[in-house]
Amino acid sequence: MLAIEITEPGGPEVLQATEREKPEPGHGEVLIEVKAAGVNRPDVVQRKGLYPPPPGASDIPGLEVAGIIASLGDGVTSMQIGDRVCALVPGGGYAGYCTAATETVLPMPKGFSFIEAAAIPETFFTVWSNLFDRARLMGGETLLVHGGSSGIGSTAIQLARAFGVKVFTTAGSAEKVRFCEELGADVAVNYKDQDFVECIASETAGKGVNVVLDMVGGDYIAKNIECLAMDGRHVSIAFLAGPQVQFNMVAVMLKRLVLTGSTLRARDNEFKGAIAQKLKDHVWPLMEAGTIKPVIDSVFPAHEAAAAHRLMETSSHKGKIILVFEG
Repeated sequence: MLAIEITEPGGPEVLQATEREKPEPGHGEVLIEVKAAGVNRPDVVQRKGLYPPPPGASDIPGLEVAGIIASLGDGVTSMQIGDRVCALVPGGGYAGYCTAATETVLPMPKGFSFIEAAAIPETFFTVWSNLFDRARLMGGETLLVHGGSSGIGSTAIQLARAFGVKVFTTAGSAEKVRFCEELGADVAVNYKDQDFVECIASETAGKGVNVVLDMVGGDYIAKNIECLAMDGRHVSIAFLAGPQVQFNMVAVMLKRLVLTGSTLRARDNEFKGAIAQKLKDHVWPLMEAGTIKPVIDSVFPAHEAAAAHRLMETSSHKGKIILVFEG
């Protein structure tokens, strides 16, 4: 099969097309003939040698795929060869075939293409787990999500709005601000021109927001704490500006804040399966009704994975970047 491997830690050029043996599905797994795979920030970090796959996972990058079930492992009775599915995987997505635990495999939403379905798992699992399970975000509350035009950001905006949450977001250009507003953000702030802390204070009459979903880290943490309301919750899922932070704990204590964070890749299949079931129950109907849809920025042939990573690193994209596999 065609596979895109990381030849050594480094820049996008270290992603090289090669031939690998097709993997065999283990007990409780299926083998998926991959038609499309999502490109995500963790893939970039892995390529640089800073995010190794968990034990037992493929060294091939790629955390989400869409395709057709090609074979079944022992003990699999809930799925059939030929089913059109999307899946969250711990690695191996940049390849013509990929194994996946059945707990993390979902039927493609009706009416979706493989490209659209490949854009779902990583971002929707992440956003649901962190906003609705970990932060306990509820209808009628307020949310600040940074990077609103990213895959995570565009997903968070749509999901939060669908469940009755008022959404604030930040973006780095007037074009991206308009994009976020069109997705449903109530207030989008160009962080290069405006102070988002002042904007949120003004828009909430000084009360602040209930939840912050942060992918920036660094000096944004202290600013996010300023933005939070009493009993607010702050969830960290990445740190593009660095993991080292400094802030005053007095505000945390006085506001009774909860600061938390998570990673998803190394969690067990039971945990991921619980998220998958919630998505199927609560989000799949919204997708099939057209209320929510993943935003696709660019599509690259799999052998152009290096170009896809270069685009990812510019942060100029809006929504998801997808690789497609022919045949």
